[in-house]
Amino acid sequence: MNISCFGLSHQTASVEIRERFAVADSALPEALRRLTAIEGVEEGLIVSTCNRTEFYVAGGVAQLPPARFFQEFYKGLRSDDEPYFFGLWAEGCVHHLFRVVSGMESMVVGETEIFGQVKRAYEVAVREKATGRRLNKLFQKSFHVGKQVRSSTAVGKGSISVGSVAVDLAEQIFGKLEGCKIMVLGAGDTSEKMARSFKARGARQIFVSNRSFDRAQVLAQETGGRAIRFEDWEKEFADLDILVTSTSAPHAIVTVEKIAPVLRHRGDRPLFMIDVAVPRDIDPDVHRLEGVYVYDLDALQSMAERSMEARKQEVAGGDRLIAKHVIEFQSWLEKSAKPMIGQVALELPPS
Repeated sequence: MNISCFGLSHQTASVEIRERFAVADSALPEALRRLTAIEGVEEGLIVSTCNRTEFYVAGGVAQLPPARFFQEFYKGLRSDDEPYFFGLWAEGCVHHLFRVVSGMESMVVGETEIFGQVKRAYEVAVREKATGRRLNKLFQKSFHVGKQVRSSTAVGKGSISVGSVAVDLAEQIFGKLEGCKIMVLGAGDTSEKMARSFKARGARQIFVSNRSFDRAQVLAQETGGRAIRFEDWEKEFADLDILVTSTSAPHAIVTVEKIAPVLRHRGDRPLFMIDVAVPRDIDPDVHRLEGVYVYDLDALQSMAERSMEARKQEVAGGDRLIAKHVIEFQSWLEKSAKPMIGQVALELPPS
């Protein structure tokens, strides 16, 4: 089975490492072209989220050392990067993908965002003609498996997510959120879920800022908040209690230089920041400012792990289902191996 996965994730690398290897959505088409240009790669797909960057490939790269693969793709690595990478081949790759799509490999086990993220990555790869018969079948099968695991087990019970853990953290810090002024920087899926969760927990002062002001307005209206133009978000720091960030910016946008002057007018009032973006939105040096407390994805991971015990039984049930589907896919691949020689058949992504 010449299907492989090379990657790094929250299980192997800190957010400081992961952000160096993240592939932005806007960069996916060009990245897919570089991926399929690697010798031996006949089909390719890239899944890059806040918690993982993974390359799924079909072709003659089976058993290639992970560090060698990353060297081929990124054209330059530090000597100490190698321990963060992993490689999975054949059944191991298939089993891993099925667990990823089912939310069982997530930082917050059972979260639902990953299903949509993988599906969008697949749609981009199909549109760019980077996939073929093997990866199309594999990913279409993974979506079926993911739905079945979620419907047959309680692994995703409670609609948990990275965003909900961030809101849990804010509630632990402040207790009731009714009197807190909260700014959500970014208006994507994660930001939307956090804003809705803040509202559900009683927050009344929610401000949304995004590069697309129209999108900020929509989310603010949906959550009873107020939209702030992106160039003006710094002006709201004077009496802000909580800042949560989840943008797709390629570099830090909350820096010491930007907020230090504003902090002088806050007195002793603490400011809590929760950064769920990769690359990080908040420069790590911001944490050194007096009265500022920054929590990133690594901090949220330690919180999420505390609730893992309650889900172990559901994960075991999901693994039993996945094992059956791995065998089914392996059987299909073996039976279809001969017809695949010399042809690449693209299929449309599932609706």
